[in-house]
Amino acid sequence: MIKEFQGEFRWLSNFAPCIIVLNDIEYPSVEHAYMSAKSDDPAWKHYCSKLNVTAGEVKRASRGVKFVDGWTNKKLDIMTECIKQKFNQEPYKSKLIDTGDQHIQEGNMWDDKYWGVCLKTNKGENHLGELIMMVRDEISHQL
Repeated sequence: MIKEFQGEFRWLSNFAPCIIVLNDIEYPSVEHAYMSAKSDDPAWKHYCSKLNVTAGEVKRASRGVKFVDGWTNKKLDIMTECIKQKFNQEPYKSKLIDTGDQHIQEGNMWDDKYWGVCLKTNKGENHLGELIMMVRDEISHQL
């Protein structure tokens, strides 16, 4: 079981560098692209697409943006699109296949029970881990 996206599994993180394209705009990571989708503001999307802005900076700055209408209903679809793009490019595709059938959990200490599992309480829905495992299954069936 992969318990968290640290150490040898840091590459599973949404902060890992990769090219993601949403609405014809290129972003330097899943996190950049996902956070950009929270708002329709062109200036926000431009900020999120900048190579010199870290994923952490974008995540922190996103707390101040006005979310698009219906964000709660859209966020899973946006993340799915980003995750599919990431894991269909190398080296992530091969690394993901190499995880075999291991359970993938996005364990965290910041109490995110939607995308992951809070390691302090062992509670969470693990949507991110589930999405990554779904994409792994899709890729494996294409081989």
